[in-house]
Amino acid sequence: MSTQTIMFENSTRTYSQELEDLLTTQRDARTKDWFLAESMRPLLTILGVYLFFCIYAGPRIMRNRKPFELKNTLIVYNALQVVFSVVLVYEFYVSGWGHYNYKCEAVSYGTDPKSMRMARAVYLYYIAKLTELLDTVFFVLRKKDRQISFLHLYHHASMPLATLIGVQYFAGGQGTIVCLVNSFIHIIMYAYYMLAAMGPQVQKYLWWKRYITILQIVQFVIVFILTIQIQFQPNCGYNKIIGIGLTLNATLFIYLFSAFYVESYKKENQKKIANGDAAQKAAALKQE
Repeated sequence: MSTQTIMFENSTRTYSQELEDLLTTQRDARTKDWFLAESMRPLLTILGVYLFFCIYAGPRIMRNRKPFELKNTLIVYNALQVVFSVVLVYEFYVSGWGHYNYKCEAVSYGTDPKSMRMARAVYLYYIAKLTELLDTVFFVLRKKDRQISFLHLYHHASMPLATLIGVQYFAGGQGTIVCLVNSFIHIIMYAYYMLAAMGPQVQKYLWWKRYITILQIVQFVIVFILTIQIQFQPNCGYNKIIGIGLTLNATLFIYLFSAFYVESYKKENQKKIANGDAAQKAAALKQE
């Protein structure tokens, strides 16, 4: 039997074991009674109402109404999201990524202070994803329909689902790199939204919007690298099937955010060129 055949059989056996482990994994006893994490039913209900309102009911309710300004509401909301994100970054670093092995870190199901702190951080991240559904609700109320894209809805609906699975089964380990990096990016993103909500006198200084999209792409590249490497470590204790799911999801988001970046800023550059040409023609006519 060749070396390649032996390696393939060992790999197949490993993934079979990983899949079996995944399908037979018991609920994390530490988190099974936590609010909105007892089962999938509460979350699916919330997401159903969210999608129904944002896609169907909300736009119809607002059709013949003037958009709400919500200036003060948005300033306070985004400021709270910045604070929430700072707390999450701190908690994920102190409870895990300050001492985790970046190559591979298995989930600890212990009840020691560090493991429990990490589990609570994952739960708080889940709650944060629920509060972020308000992003879309505010778009609807302000009649910013162009902002409610497939990327926006998929991102906001899928993140709570993925995070709830983390709370219920994998509250720690390698997968929490998503939570750490995403929370860091959200500090910058919600700070931008807070400043933008303050009005034109502040908005003129916000030239760095496109770089937030670049940072979002970078975060998923980091997640891709730190999760795909699990597949090449036979002794890694983190579930490889979950690792594949995280890697594929990161790949999808890299594609979606890259496509959004190209589409958005290509149009912006074309508009600038068009405005520049118009200005030149106007100047030429004046000279004539």
